[in-house]
Amino acid sequence: MYTLLRSQPISSLLTTQAPALLVSFVIAEVFYKFHSFTLECLAFLATWFVIDALLSVGRNMWTGRRNSLPNG
Repeated sequence: MYTLLRSQPISSLLTTQAPALLVSFVIAEVFYKFHSFTLECLAFLATWFVIDALLSVGRNMWTGRRNSLPNG
């Protein structure tokens, strides 16, 4: 987490991660009732990952980029 925050400018993090974080938080708060902090935390992180991936693909399709990963 520290590396993520240090490697990206805060404005970039807010524009790319905030929407996925907020949607994931709402989904986790409304639907995840596992009665286990660990399970709910893992489910929240998995939800955030999937939503962020979907938003990234959508963002790349919208801007016309094929792949945001470096070649290699």
